[in-house]
Amino acid sequence: MKKDYFMGLSEEGFHRVAYTEWGSSSDNRNPIICVHGLTRNGRDFDALADYLSNQGRHLFCPDIVGRGDSDWLKDPLHYTYEQYIADMNALIARTQARQIDWIGTSMGGLIGMIMASLPNSPIRRLVMNDVGPQIPVKAISRLSKYAGKDPEFSSIEEAKKYLRTIYADFGSLTDEQWHKFTETSIRETSPGKFSTKIDHGIKRSPAKSKLAWKILLNPHKALEGTLFDVDLWQLWRKVTCPVLVIHGARSDLLLPDIIRKMQSLHANMEVLEVPDAGHAPALQNPEQLEAIHQWLNRV
Repeated sequence: MKKDYFMGLSEEGFHRVAYTEWGSSSDNRNPIICVHGLTRNGRDFDALADYLSNQGRHLFCPDIVGRGDSDWLKDPLHYTYEQYIADMNALIARTQARQIDWIGTSMGGLIGMIMASLPNSPIRRLVMNDVGPQIPVKAISRLSKYAGKDPEFSSIEEAKKYLRTIYADFGSLTDEQWHKFTETSIRETSPGKFSTKIDHGIKRSPAKSKLAWKILLNPHKALEGTLFDVDLWQLWRKVTCPVLVIHGARSDLLLPDIIRKMQSLHANMEVLEVPDAGHAPALQNPEQLEAIHQWLNRV
């Protein structure tokens, strides 16, 4: 693994987007971009990236702006999906590949789905970890309770206890895995004081996003009985690449009815069920890693 960064561009000017790179380029295998969830960072993919790079794959795991080791924007209203997509397009250009595979957890899966729906998309295969084109309002409400609200911690152990509580649905992780997860989630702000690697301003980010407003104001939601749910079905219908959906069996964000509708609208979609997880599976289990590897390598 090596750390690097590239420069993204927003209305404020240029900003650093940090990423970890695993493996090396190959002439016959597409690079893989792994994108994390709303309040997380690219180090969530360490186990998966280590596994896949040992199988000969080349991976890039970015910290979306405002998270991890990437820069924070001065105005939180600039944290929009349009900005994230523009930054990820710059990362795709950095890979120098004409096609890439995409693995996205929650928000990262939505970014991948949006990009895969666009004409001439470079995404060859798409893995969506516990997210779909419709997000129930109850799940949005639950996420909003802790998004951008993490407290300050007096020790790594205190931070670990907190993270184990709010991310309990990640699945069955060992104490060692939780410790590593915590170490990559926090930074020391002053001697003996720690905080999570996230700009708390991201909670206000949807307000300026044109895409978010189109989603929230979609008139078809009322007819389908999903008023106030986030609705991206119009984009899902435009996704043509093969898709693997990973589903946490206890998830309140990706429901069985949503999966069934996704399958009815997409002829080349498979589902990997994770029985001991909710939203969203941490992708640490060797069987899950091998299943993803095998699916990505199919012709």
